[in-house]
Amino acid sequence: MAWGESKSWRKGTANQALYQALLDDAQAAPARNAKRRKIVHPEDMPWELSRHGLLKHLMNEGMNTRMETVDAYMLIIPPGSRSGKHRQLAEECLYVLEGRGYDLHQDCDVEITDTYHWTPQKEVKRYEWEAGDVIYVPPNTISQHFNADPKQPVRLISAVNRIFKHAGLNDLEQIEDAPEYRAGVTVTPELVEDFLRGKVRVEA
Repeated sequence: MAWGESKSWRKGTANQALYQALLDDAQAAPARNAKRRKIVHPEDMPWELSRHGLLKHLMNEGMNTRMETVDAYMLIIPPGSRSGKHRQLAEECLYVLEGRGYDLHQDCDVEITDTYHWTPQKEVKRYEWEAGDVIYVPPNTISQHFNADPKQPVRLISAVNRIFKHAGLNDLEQIEDAPEYRAGVTVTPELVEDFLRGKVRVEA
């Protein structure tokens, strides 16, 4: 038989209904999706004081919404402060809702063989932005957002496609934490007001 594999392909006794599982999942999808939210109200959007900064999650895989492909959050940066610095393989788009500032971007050279390697390039590029602008962060870029106003907060809406994660390429790395980050902090309305006023008093 072709390729000399006439005996080897017949080996094995394991049975598993994997194709049927795909059919069952597709058939169950309408009923499953009917229980997922199409509208997310502000009180149902979780807060998080993350390593990247103060976030209000708008859409996330962990929020049981109908959104299948995109994660989105609002990032609040206090007056004169900055976000964390991170690198991710997925590209990112951010809409500037409020405030003015700038981004620092550092491209990385990537090598994918048996393992994955990335090396930051020497050049760091600066991009100025203000309310109404859209910030584009290319794939595999180190990025950080800075609030250039000493009196007013910045609010950014970030959107990232989940396809990289589902393809096994969830390459997200935090390089530097936001100055206000503390582990285990519960976000309260008072803490949010402190962020907006630039009077952040964070206690773990």
